[in-house]
Amino acid sequence: MVVPGIIERQRPPRRPTKAAAVSTVETDLEVPGAARPASAAGDTGAPGAELTAARLARVGDLDVRRLLPLRQRRSVGAWCFVDHYGPASVDGVAGMQVPPHPHIGLQTVTWLIEGTVLHRDSLGSEQLIRPGQLNLMTAGRGIAHSEESPEDHDPRLHGVQLWLALPGAHRDTAPGFEHHAELPAVRLGGLDATVFAGSLAGVSSPARVFSGVVGAELSAPADARGAVPLAPAHEHVIFAAFGAAAAGRTGLQPGSLLYLPAGRESVAITARAGARLFLLGGEPLGETLLMWWNFVGRTPDDIAEAARDWATGQRFGTVTGYHGAPLAAPPLDPVRLARKARQA
Repeated sequence: MVVPGIIERQRPPRRPTKAAAVSTVETDLEVPGAARPASAAGDTGAPGAELTAARLARVGDLDVRRLLPLRQRRSVGAWCFVDHYGPASVDGVAGMQVPPHPHIGLQTVTWLIEGTVLHRDSLGSEQLIRPGQLNLMTAGRGIAHSEESPEDHDPRLHGVQLWLALPGAHRDTAPGFEHHAELPAVRLGGLDATVFAGSLAGVSSPARVFSGVVGAELSAPADARGAVPLAPAHEHVIFAAFGAAAAGRTGLQPGSLLYLPAGRESVAITARAGARLFLLGGEPLGETLLMWWNFVGRTPDDIAEAARDWATGQRFGTVTGYHGAPLAAPPLDPVRLARKARQA
């Protein structure tokens, strides 16, 4: 039986092995596909709306859909990176194995729908995260971390990995880590919304962010519809992580991203029972971002200096407790990086 949103592969059980962390060694993060006007998908009431398809990758034992950054749009508000992985069976396999690696100029947002993941960082943080909880790491001027499925991990894994670009005034802030086991929820018609970043419908996440944003998971306990309020000054994206849904008359399924420009006060969502969607948005950043590997900078010099510091053991500290070597930065191509900066 094929269930919408689930990718099933039958394979014999095997012993857990360390997985290749493909998504953390790419230098070119952008999704190359062209945007399609959402009106072509039936939503004629959303001028400027666009629908794009994810870039697909296999990361160790996981299927990953990269939805942002887009070649034509580096960020939506401060949201500059969206990876959706799973759902997948990780019973008897390694699951998530991301060795220590560095970040600058961003915040990482880890959110699970199924499974467990263990976070470690160079501040000494060690935190297991479960579905409905938030891990928020502020890289600021520099931090290193690892993420892995613990040895006794749950048999299923499904989640999203998100980045928030830090505004220029805060991109060199001190690194930090927060774990929030409980987050505010609000009912929107027949939809349940959990707000993990910023504010939505009068409720606010306790997580510290550095610009006006919203990050929320929308779930449908039964076939449901609801009007989701939007801040008119914000641009937004919506994507489905599981099941079937629609925004207006635009169908949403895993692997597609709907962009809504600023100026809207709400969006009508319909969803089949069990569907999970994500709403991300924020004030347009108004800054040029240069993204390379795990770094968010403004100039090629920002990136080159961070890569040099990671290679020489400076700035980022050490992640203890992870059984394996840190990731090495891929070769830096100054010509390509300069060209990318000019295109930003």
